[in-house]
Amino acid sequence: MTVTPVRRIGRLPEQSTSMVGRGHELAQVTALYERSRLVTLTGPGGVGKTRLALRAAAELAPRFADGVRLVELSPGAEAALPHTIAEALPLEDRSTRPMLEVLADHLARRELLLILDTCEHLIEACAQAAETLLAAAPGLRILATSRRPLGLLAERTVTVEPLPVPDATGSGPRDALLLLADRAAAVVPGFAVTPVNRPDLVRVCRRLEGLPLAIELAAARLGELSPGELADRLETRFSLLDEAKDEGDTAHGVGGGAEGLGGGAEGRGGGAEHLGGGADPPRHQALRTAIGWSHELCTPEQRLLWARASVFSGTFDADTAARVCADDRLPEDQIPALLTTLCEASVLAWLPTGGGERYRMLDTVREYGAFWLHHLGEADDLRRRHRDHYLALAHEGEAAWIGPDQYLWYDRMTTEHDNLRAALEFSLTEPDGHTAVELAGTLWFFWYGTGAVREGHGYLERALARAPEPGPAHARALWIYAVLTTAQGDGAAGAEWAAECVTVAERHGDAGALQGALVATILSAFVRGEHSAAAAIATDHLDGRPENELTLAALIAWLVLSHAHIVAGEIERAVAVLEEMRVVCERHGERWQRSYGDIIRARAELARGRPADAVTFARAGLEVKHRMHDPLGIGVAVDSFALAIAAVGHPERAAYLFGLAQQLWDTVGRSQAGVPEWVAARRACEERVRTGLGDHAYESAYGSGYHTDLDTAIAHALAPPDH
Repeated sequence: MTVTPVRRIGRLPEQSTSMVGRGHELAQVTALYERSRLVTLTGPGGVGKTRLALRAAAELAPRFADGVRLVELSPGAEAALPHTIAEALPLEDRSTRPMLEVLADHLARRELLLILDTCEHLIEACAQAAETLLAAAPGLRILATSRRPLGLLAERTVTVEPLPVPDATGSGPRDALLLLADRAAAVVPGFAVTPVNRPDLVRVCRRLEGLPLAIELAAARLGELSPGELADRLETRFSLLDEAKDEGDTAHGVGGGAEGLGGGAEGRGGGAEHLGGGADPPRHQALRTAIGWSHELCTPEQRLLWARASVFSGTFDADTAARVCADDRLPEDQIPALLTTLCEASVLAWLPTGGGERYRMLDTVREYGAFWLHHLGEADDLRRRHRDHYLALAHEGEAAWIGPDQYLWYDRMTTEHDNLRAALEFSLTEPDGHTAVELAGTLWFFWYGTGAVREGHGYLERALARAPEPGPAHARALWIYAVLTTAQGDGAAGAEWAAECVTVAERHGDAGALQGALVATILSAFVRGEHSAAAAIATDHLDGRPENELTLAALIAWLVLSHAHIVAGEIERAVAVLEEMRVVCERHGERWQRSYGDIIRARAELARGRPADAVTFARAGLEVKHRMHDPLGIGVAVDSFALAIAAVGHPERAAYLFGLAQQLWDTVGRSQAGVPEWVAARRACEERVRTGLGDHAYESAYGSGYHTDLDTAIAHALAPPDH
């Protein structure tokens, strides 16, 4: 099995297998970066473009002050491309500007290498993004991988060829042979090239034209076949392919038995043709043959799961595969074992994660499975089943979000982000658009709770445009759209959408949507600085709230009301509100909004003259926001922490924290979340700290916080002051 370690989004993944050869191509990429800001690695599927890009990026990384970021692209989500790039940076701007414009501003001052991987899925969107970002950011370099160039004037290409193979006598370049031996050793411990097996291994490499993916698929079979049997079977498949081409029998392979995606000849036409066509160069033929032959060696059940699992985007787990792919022909209890065997055949990659085992399918292999899924007539049905599963997951997550399993649901939904996008994109292709409205609306907790505000706003906008006639989920989508609009800083527009939601909700008697509109109304008043109005609405809601109920409306009301009391100088009333919120949240196990309560409580404790208590609350809020990877929340928490740390007499540490907070604000877009009172408090404290330390000491500590890796900086911040 191939083991892919867990990695942070955007960072370069550790490679679990070695890269063989490619010294010449690495030198080409390095040389091109001396004179070009956009280099695209081109070549057929399976030639190793991604692996080469990652190795080149690792070697180039020291040249870039702001490091390297990897953007892994999924098919069919053109509108999400800027958000995918932002996620990799990471960047969470909450303004209403187009995300591509936000990206350009963010990168304008940075020296960074951006890897756009598998651009062929989104070639026009990638070209537009690359052109825009390169024009705005002189310190940016882009390394792209694609089966065809992006087509920009600034682009320089490196064609990635298959690995060199020995000649018929076994002499000459050995790169392909070394790769085959290396991958075989992972399947057969102790495997080595010997005088006895060398001729057969050379035959394999030559037949597969040195194509890395084809070689890896073949190597996976050496656990059950000898090198001679492997070479003989490949020879037979090529002969069959040649005969089929001579006879013009391109349809023969499409008509195999439906029970297992065809019989032994499916690679001679159909799926093989889909991956390149009969006129392709030999290396394309080699890949089609290797994948088709690997497909033929699978059992009918393995083939069927291969095809059905092609509907997943990104990664998936065994339970989800069972729910989406299983039926009478593919029993649910067989799915785990079938996934294991597909990993052993290198059809799937196995990814052990902190949340359990997950699986990923290479793009070229997925395309082959998707072709067969279409051939079976199951493509629409499986995409619908995939969508329905994630719609059900969204409903389950929404119901559980405000409760003790918040961390679990945060982890689960962020892991499924690619599949959620795929489900939404499929829903947006349906004529009435109502399911898209339902799914985008049900995911409010994901958009709002994980920082994907702009992306959620975009999906809701598209969904509402596709379903202009109000349906059952329409009113809810309106209040969520109002909240997300407000969260991007446009309180006036948020209020208008909240009013429209009230109209629709009252017409349909939708009490839940009316409560959602209340959330949007409170937030819009807060964002516009209308604290008295926001406090009045919040107080009315809290006074009528059922005692044992905890809702988003109550959480927002407590936060806004406490802030309004602090602004009015009513500190004890603010503390009482926050203490009520803390007790109720503790009873329900809610952390997400409670952590904002702790952050505001830190400011209240400072106003009470209790800086040590302020440190305790700010630290508690930061711990939760860091656990949930919330840039906005972390920024607010670090600022509150800095104020408290300065008040207890650690000015150098406070300067470090201000630098760390600014690192976050530069990714969020609005310092201190745009709250004027917080902006003023930070500015006043910074001036005091700078005066006390002196300019040089302040700038040194501030710069250290600003430039330190985020996780490292937060770990340092959370350590005791004398640590």
